[in-house]
Amino acid sequence: MKVSFSRNLLFLCALGLAISCLAIQAAPDYIHHVCSNTTTIQPNSTYQTNLNSLLSSLSSNATRANGFYNATAGQSPDVAYGLFLCRGDVAIDDCRDCVANASAEILQQCSGVKKAIIWYDQCMLHYSNRSIFSRVEENPMLQLYNLQNVTDPGPFNQLVVDTMNATATLAANDESGKKFATKEENFTGSQTLYSLVQCTPDLSIADCSKCLEGAIGALSLCCSGKQGARTLTPSCNARYELYPFYQLEAGPLAPALAPAPTSATVLLPPPPAPSSKSSATGKAKISSQVIIDIVFPTIVAVMILRH
Repeated sequence: MKVSFSRNLLFLCALGLAISCLAIQAAPDYIHHVCSNTTTIQPNSTYQTNLNSLLSSLSSNATRANGFYNATAGQSPDVAYGLFLCRGDVAIDDCRDCVANASAEILQQCSGVKKAIIWYDQCMLHYSNRSIFSRVEENPMLQLYNLQNVTDPGPFNQLVVDTMNATATLAANDESGKKFATKEENFTGSQTLYSLVQCTPDLSIADCSKCLEGAIGALSLCCSGKQGARTLTPSCNARYELYPFYQLEAGPLAPALAPAPTSATVLLPPPPAPSSKSSATGKAKISSQVIIDIVFPTIVAVMILRH
């Protein structure tokens, strides 16, 4: 009897540990956040109340098929505008979990500000005290690039540009409601280029194309010869790698998702503006990462190492 009880207890402990590990693995992968301190709010203000309602609404609507939702809360002059965008290949449950995490984290990290954005690998959440809907929002712009270089940058750079532009055309004209596309192209006999682009679905074809043109152009400027890179903006994002980082169509040759290699992060400056302050802080989950923030127009350099 005692042996049976001990076995049952061990089984329950192992099961609990396994569930805990799965829960940890399922957590969305945080990338970065930006809080604009140009306008601040009081904890018990009308805008804060509206913002709380807005974030609750976004979380409640994070099971939509296209992985996108925008909403407002309150009345002028205290209206809060917000939206989320989940990566086009992310499952609905993962989208919901990512938006819930983003809603909680952005309140904690950007307490007391009227404008903020947070990026995860699986989703993005953005709120503001002015309308951010159906318009191209290119700032703040965040770039991450693989620290490893390719051995033949000339042909590789051309392949990246051609493939990313072709993928952008697919996304801008996507009729699924996601404004999302991926594409694979052979680079060498043993290497495949994987590309992904996405716009918020409220953008027109022309505006989505414009946003992606800027994002892809920024990759060419920052990341020539890099094995992988991405540009993140509030309205669109673009990424390429030499390993699969999104869900491929089912098939016997479809490789599993690979872990992200060491990368560097660069937060690009917005257009010149009157002197003001902004912050962009947070804990990164990249194993070894350099974050360079150039914002409004303060410059901060931070080295974060994780083992």
